[in-house]
Amino acid sequence: MLPPNRTVPDVLDAAATALSRSGIATADVDAELLVGHVLRLGRGEVQAARLTGRRMLTRDVELVENLVRRRATREPLQHITGVAGFRRLELRVGPGVFVPRPETEQVTQIAIDALLALPHSSPVAIDLGTGSGAIALSMALEVPSARIYAVENSVDAFLWASENARRVGAPNARLVFDDLGDALPELNGTASVVISNPPYIPDAAAPLDPEVRFFDPAAALYGGEDGLDVVRALSSTAARLLHPGGTLVIEHGERQGEAIRAILAADGWRAPATFPDFTMRDRATTAIRA
Repeated sequence: MLPPNRTVPDVLDAAATALSRSGIATADVDAELLVGHVLRLGRGEVQAARLTGRRMLTRDVELVENLVRRRATREPLQHITGVAGFRRLELRVGPGVFVPRPETEQVTQIAIDALLALPHSSPVAIDLGTGSGAIALSMALEVPSARIYAVENSVDAFLWASENARRVGAPNARLVFDDLGDALPELNGTASVVISNPPYIPDAAAPLDPEVRFFDPAAALYGGEDGLDVVRALSSTAARLLHPGGTLVIEHGERQGEAIRAILAADGWRAPATFPDFTMRDRATTAIRA
C-alpha cells in the first residue's frame, strides 16, 4: 500500500520502490509517468510537484496504486497509459499492436533522410508492416511533400494504426490492409523508399523482457527458424516496389546484419550496409535497388 501521507514525493517514492522490486530498471521514470498520467501532468510538472510537496487527493493516490500494481506485473507502461511517444508523435497503443521502441526512431531517421535528399518533389515511401503506424506517420509528418503508404495485415494493429492516422491527421499518408508480399501492385517500380521493422526473433528464442514476451503480439516478434523469413519476403517485395536507385531500410536484431546483407546481395541489391544505433548495436541495414 502507498503511504498515508498523500504528497507527490511520498507517492513517487513508494511507487518507485514497488516497481524496482519487480525488476523494472526505469522504476523512477515509470513512477513519474504513472503519477503524471493520473494527475494529467507532464513529467517535468510531476518533478516540480515533487519539489513543492504537492498533496494528492485520496482517489488519485488509489488510482496510482492500482496502476503501480499493474506495472509491477510487467504490463507495459504504454498499455497502462494508452500512449507511446515516438519522435514527434504521441501514438495510441494497447493489446494487439507492437509498442514502438526508441531504436526504431533512429531507423526511421534513415528513411526520412533518404526522402529529404531526393531531388523530386513528391516521392513515394512505403512502410511494410506498419503496426501502430509509427514509422509511416513520422515520415508523413516530417516529409509532408512525400506520399506515404502503410501496409498492415493484422486486424488489431490496423485498427490502432487507423486511430493514430486519424489523430495525427496526415493527409499524405494512406493505410492499406494487405499482406506485405502482395501489397500495392499499382505502385510497382515507383517507390523511392521502402522501410520495415519486421518480426525478426527466431521462433525458438524467447525475448528477455516480460513486457515483450507476454504482451507484444507474436506475429510482430517471430520470423521463422532463423528469424529472417519476413526479411526474405521483404527483399522480394521491396525490389518490386522500388524504382532503380531506390532505398530499402530494414530494422533487425543486433547480430543479424551480416546475414541480412548476404540475403540482399544474393537477391541483387547494391551496396548493402549495416548501421549501429546510439548504443553501438547494429540495428539497421540498407540497400539500393539495382
